[in-house]
Amino acid sequence: MGSAVLSELGTEILVPVCAVVGIVFSLVQWYLVSRVTLTAERQGPGSSPSGANKNGYNDYLIEEEEGLNDPSVVAKCAEIQNAISEGATSFLFTEYQYVGVFMVAFAILIFLFLGSVEGFSTKSQPCTYDKQKTCKPALATAIFSTVSFLLGAFTSVVSGFLGMKIATYANARTTLEARKGVGKAFITAFRSGAVMGFLLAANGLLVLFIAINLFKLYYGEDWEGLFESITGYGLGGSSMALFGRVGGGIYTKAADVGADLVGKVERNIPEDDPRNPAVIADNVGDNVGDIAGMGSDLFGSYAESSCAALVVASISSFGINHEFTSMLYPLLISSVGILVCLITTLFATDFFEIKAVKEIEPALKKQLIISTVLMTVGIAIVTWIALPSSFSIYNFGTQKVVKNWQLFLCVAVGLWAGLIIGFVTEYYTSNAYSPVQDVADSCRTGAATNVIFGLALGYKSVIIPIFAIAISIFVSFSFAAMYGIAVAALGMLSTIATGLAIDAYGPISDNAGGIAEMAGMSHRIRERTDALDAAGNTTAAIGKGFAIGSAALVSLALFGAFVSRASISTVDVLTPKVFIGLIVGAMLPYWFSAMTMKSVGSAALKMVEEVRRQFNTIPGLMEGHTKPDYATCVKISTDASIKEMIPPGALVMLTPLIVGIFFGVETLSGVLAGSLVSGVQIAISASNTGGAWDNAKKYIEAGASEHARTLGPKGSEPHKAAVIGDTIGDPLKDTSGPSLNILIKLMAVESLVFAPFFATHGGLLFKIF
Repeated sequence: MGSAVLSELGTEILVPVCAVVGIVFSLVQWYLVSRVTLTAERQGPGSSPSGANKNGYNDYLIEEEEGLNDPSVVAKCAEIQNAISEGATSFLFTEYQYVGVFMVAFAILIFLFLGSVEGFSTKSQPCTYDKQKTCKPALATAIFSTVSFLLGAFTSVVSGFLGMKIATYANARTTLEARKGVGKAFITAFRSGAVMGFLLAANGLLVLFIAINLFKLYYGEDWEGLFESITGYGLGGSSMALFGRVGGGIYTKAADVGADLVGKVERNIPEDDPRNPAVIADNVGDNVGDIAGMGSDLFGSYAESSCAALVVASISSFGINHEFTSMLYPLLISSVGILVCLITTLFATDFFEIKAVKEIEPALKKQLIISTVLMTVGIAIVTWIALPSSFSIYNFGTQKVVKNWQLFLCVAVGLWAGLIIGFVTEYYTSNAYSPVQDVADSCRTGAATNVIFGLALGYKSVIIPIFAIAISIFVSFSFAAMYGIAVAALGMLSTIATGLAIDAYGPISDNAGGIAEMAGMSHRIRERTDALDAAGNTTAAIGKGFAIGSAALVSLALFGAFVSRASISTVDVLTPKVFIGLIVGAMLPYWFSAMTMKSVGSAALKMVEEVRRQFNTIPGLMEGHTKPDYATCVKISTDASIKEMIPPGALVMLTPLIVGIFFGVETLSGVLAGSLVSGVQIAISASNTGGAWDNAKKYIEAGASEHARTLGPKGSEPHKAAVIGDTIGDPLKDTSGPSLNILIKLMAVESLVFAPFFATHGGLLFKIF
């Protein structure tokens, strides 16, 4: 079968070095962003990190050109940025206090359940897959699974928090750079997103690598036990992501809906107008939902796909023969991904110039294409140096012989499927194409037709991504069984640093536009930030497409690992035990979506009432003579999101435990399959419907084409209909849709972690009857 070209020592050096390079690069990007000062002093030509007259700006400011260079505007920007940063930090600390209690409680639960499999025995036991060998006791698995769960949870929380901090650090700086030109503002926003992307990818990789090496000191030759306990890392990451996504999503959409319905529809004032009491809460929400939540979400996907691949590999020839380099093939893919994303980022910030608004979206799309092409070469190199020419992969009780080129194709098909999903998402959510323009046109006859067209678009947008996922599954499973599916998911996530940079760029640009409006800056600056934001809306939808597609592959890989670990020979849908699980599992995404949508509705109701109250009772507010009470609106969003995130979170976390304990592993396998099939469809549809409604509104507001101008201007009846559609779509695209991919991943990884307990003690009701 041969051996890998790369030695074990080479692997031990390469993985952490790539992770450290990613961290250093993110710090360099942060330093370049920090050189934009929040002061009224004019910057000289030499102070620019990119050089003078590059990327579409000149040395003079728009305000100087128009005679409006008021130093107080810069001070206002700094003041607004501080308010947003304080609000976001306060919310996350409050959220993490609640989540911290859950984290400790669930860690105790993991220890008790897994420790009880062998009655907390400290004696070695026969291995699950090879009874001739002895493995470490179940108590060790309980202890190390608990530790890895806490490690994953902590890394997820830190990733989200750091992303939020850099986003709130960069938003006003992006606004100020827009005074010099759209190219300079774009670079500031993109570099800030890159800080988050590289920090998250590098931290996730480094912590996982260190954990494996530390656990190996105890487990020694027992690689089966070692990598089974590592699965807790993925569970920790996704459980924190669930609360981050749901809590942040409820927060941001409650504020957004309240601000839009009263401000834009009832009072006919611009978006982000400082007179609107909900405007600070809305901008805070962009950071806690779209930045912190998305960061934790994609970290969870990365951790779970790595863990699923490692579990299957540990019982394949890599694990049986103790081939360390081949075993860490998933981590090597992620390592090379960091280097590829680093080169790709330079294309956006240094190699090419952006001189006009129309160049923004193509520049972001080039990031996806360049990273995918370079990563394909990177995967080929890693496969050649890390894998023997032929090896065996565990396939439900048998060992399947696989060639290294077949595994390369598995990773590559996942990578390219991600690109296809991204571009299909862009087609259905960008206002540059006919689907969104048709939705905008439907606003001529009111909000009802807008809603009908938007729903139809969302349903239709599911078709091609599902085919892409289906082809990925067929190809990867045919070549390398469940291991192939796990590495296909890793392929889709291998360019996670670039994906997150593009994704985080959107909320930063959105905040920059809000700050420009609140600070009373020139309308030309607002036009530039709006252009950045419109491109960001599309890229955010692309990011959600990646997250949902990878979640489907990750969940299937985890499902395969669970079936193997629970010693289920076949999952027969014709048996009542499995079928009831299947139909209940398919219902769960609807139940979960209902809870999150209603939570947003309840919180938005309070927000609308508060904003109306302030407009009606505070003298001089509408005239701009008096400042609104922003703090009350921030408090409403915070209290509502903390309270409302618990029931949906409990539904997801408790379902596998209840089903596994009372109904057994066969019914649980049905629940996992049902929730996966149903959840992916709803998630794609909800995200794209919301994204289309949002960009239909922006299409009318921008008035960039003759068709758009016939629907506008702001305040027209078609525009009001578009705002209502956008308001309905907000909780779909930013709360329910993105949270569903965590639901399907989290239930799968939780089932895998608790599989030994369910296999030994589960199915109590069927045992009684």
